[in-house]
Amino acid sequence: MFQSRTHTCGELRLTDAGKEVTIVGWMENVREVGQNLAFVVLRDFYGTTQVVIETEEMFSAVKPLNKESTISVTGVVRERTSKNPKLPTGDIEVVPSEIKVLGRCRYNELPFEINFSRDADEAARLKYRYLDLRNPAVKQNIVLRCNVVSALRQAMTEQGFLEITTTILTASSPEGARDYLVPSRKHPGKFYALPQAPQQFKQLLMTAGFDRYFQIAPCFRDEDARGDRSPGEFYQLDMEMAFATQEDVFAVLEQVLPPIFAKYGTYHVASDAPFRRIAYRDAMEIFGTDKPDLRIDLTVQDATALCTATEFGPFQSAEAVKAVVVSDCKLARKAIDKLLAEVEVQSGEKSYWCKVDDAGNLTGGVSKFLQDRRDALTEALGLKPGCFVGFTAGKTLAAQKTAGVLRNKLGAACEGHMDKERYEFCWIVDFPMYEIGEESGELEFCHNPFSMPSGGLETLLKAERGEIDPLEILADQYDLVCNGIELSSGAVRNHDPEIMVKAFELVRLGEEDVKAKFPAMYNAFCYGAPPHAGIAPGVDRMVMLLAGEDSIREIIPFPMNKNAQDVMMGSPSPVEQKQLDEVHIAIVGDVEAE
Repeated sequence: MFQSRTHTCGELRLTDAGKEVTIVGWMENVREVGQNLAFVVLRDFYGTTQVVIETEEMFSAVKPLNKESTISVTGVVRERTSKNPKLPTGDIEVVPSEIKVLGRCRYNELPFEINFSRDADEAARLKYRYLDLRNPAVKQNIVLRCNVVSALRQAMTEQGFLEITTTILTASSPEGARDYLVPSRKHPGKFYALPQAPQQFKQLLMTAGFDRYFQIAPCFRDEDARGDRSPGEFYQLDMEMAFATQEDVFAVLEQVLPPIFAKYGTYHVASDAPFRRIAYRDAMEIFGTDKPDLRIDLTVQDATALCTATEFGPFQSAEAVKAVVVSDCKLARKAIDKLLAEVEVQSGEKSYWCKVDDAGNLTGGVSKFLQDRRDALTEALGLKPGCFVGFTAGKTLAAQKTAGVLRNKLGAACEGHMDKERYEFCWIVDFPMYEIGEESGELEFCHNPFSMPSGGLETLLKAERGEIDPLEILADQYDLVCNGIELSSGAVRNHDPEIMVKAFELVRLGEEDVKAKFPAMYNAFCYGAPPHAGIAPGVDRMVMLLAGEDSIREIIPFPMNKNAQDVMMGSPSPVEQKQLDEVHIAIVGDVEAE
């Protein structure tokens, strides 16, 4: 028994023939086929059932109703004469004796056809998300999300982790993205911030003596949207372990994730443990990215020595020239031009090409500039008849990144070079601790400032004394990557106040700055903190991969649009002056109406 119904719309079978039942749901479709004869498709969360209208009384009950009205149908189940093998309920139908209207749809026209909502304009889908979610295909992604979150919770609990929820209203902290600020009513001129991540709280839990922590944590960042990132808020499987090393963290996720991906994924093959470990610099050199898609068998090769001495301008002036070789490439000239144009749009840099004909000669593209180096290129790059060679050139990092984009495009476009139907995980390790900021031109943290530098205090002291370049310092940081998408960043944490202060001094912040910016962590670490490490895979990205979706909005119940607006609720929205006065906020200057 389900509430006011005896069965769901996905439950009835031929064995139920002859039973009197009550089903409820949305009137998905009405097909009139004669006088007082019609077929109604009734849909609920569980499926659909056909209802056959055969009397004037029942016909008059449904005739005035618009589609998507909710009704209750009581009647007898019978075998269908014209069965539908595509439906679980396709062998039966219900002949009603009573129809009640539970919720009338008052609009003759819907914003879109429910079962084809994914074909509708995105703005309409987001505005009428409650209708979009009635589409079983859309709803299934949310069901998948629920199942995955449940499986993650169970797996983490089985690994001995405690689920502990952390604070939402907290202090602003410099963690790399913009904070969402919340004004304080009781403390004029002061603000809470929504946490960009529970980073500090989970580390404080380690200092408090908890051994293994996790939560499905909401995180808030005021940043722009993209295909694999939702603006505003997102969720992550946040975890931390005391007295732990990098390998301890790896071991947990290598046990937790593969079974979930194999069970719930669009593809039912996932990497076995241990996942491949790839150093950051190797990843950039071999794959052109620190997020390599290991389903693609292509690699990036260095062609600098052979190509910079040519008369081709972009090669002559380049710091590095990279090559991606594709064997047995069948791409036509038009397809090549289109692919290279896509690479330029995505990377902002041009790429170049040539082919190897059946006689071993270089043809097309930039081949005329390489003829005197044909034999050397053939040997160095392993060229064979039928090969396609894509080139990138420029500053080393730019050439690498462009080659990475080229590799991905070629892998997807050229048959036989990408095994799409699987999940390939890898760990990217040995990240640089510092980098030169693009805007500041000065030394900055490359990733998480709370990470332990490899070699500890001694390495930092060597950099301070000028014995090593700070850019050569590695951090005990790691990224988890799956199918070319970064699922998470993590690190062994810097739990020693002396090491923490020294790490910040290299970026021009002293002990007082550290105390001011991270008072709770600094003070807690002074009371004897355990070595600890953690990571936080993104739940939204994980589910997006499992569902085989290209946009993260498809797996979020009520997503914002690309401009961080909730068009369904009308958020963000203006508020009354009284509300502003209560939190001591004044709007200064003109505010453009949207």
